[in-house]
Amino acid sequence: MSKNDFILEASPRTDVGKGASRRLRRLAGDIPAIIYGAGKEPTAITIPHKDIMKAVENEAFFSHIITVKVDGKDESVVIKALQRHPAKPRILHADFLRVSADQAIAVKVPLHFVNEDQCVGVKLEGGIINHMINELEISCLPGNLPEYIEVFMAELKVGESIHISDLALPEGVTSIDLAHGEDNNHPVAACVLPRAALEEEEIGAEAVEGEEAAEGDDSADSADDGDKAGE
Repeated sequence: MSKNDFILEASPRTDVGKGASRRLRRLAGDIPAIIYGAGKEPTAITIPHKDIMKAVENEAFFSHIITVKVDGKDESVVIKALQRHPAKPRILHADFLRVSADQAIAVKVPLHFVNEDQCVGVKLEGGIINHMINELEISCLPGNLPEYIEVFMAELKVGESIHISDLALPEGVTSIDLAHGEDNNHPVAACVLPRAALEEEEIGAEAVEGEEAAEGDDSADSADDGDKAGE
């Protein structure tokens, strides 16, 4: 998929405010949105609800350059915020950030976990995979924006984790977390034993400790008996 496959038709919006937005959604089947950034004045627009609902069904919509057509002009943007209805499958508002070819942008892109079924910790050690994060905030030029970032899981063993610094980021792409220091090198995924297996290990360890303690007591009792017999 190319960087400009997402195209939304929009109309300028002059009637603003909460009341106007409610009327827009109820009567016209559109949603209010705004385009801002790149040193230009914000542009209030409306977008057909059905169009943006169809677009957001595709995961790539959130990590691609989007073309918004307004009054015959094309705006290159990325989605920055999406307000959804808390109970209904509806979008209420969208924020778009203008992009410039020579200015880096900060975008969250999805993580794709590869070869989980081939993971050493899962196949050979009875572990399961825990995902700590499912998307990563990155910085890059618009032309270098990846659709997703792969996390390779095949070599992961039980008790091991993959951190942000372990990810193979594409050329020209940096992690915003890591740019803030090593303290932000968060875990991405880990292979752990299922809870039942952990509980069995804990019970087994407690049993062994109990047996060792009992054996120690028996030895002490035997020594006491010997001392008494000598008396």
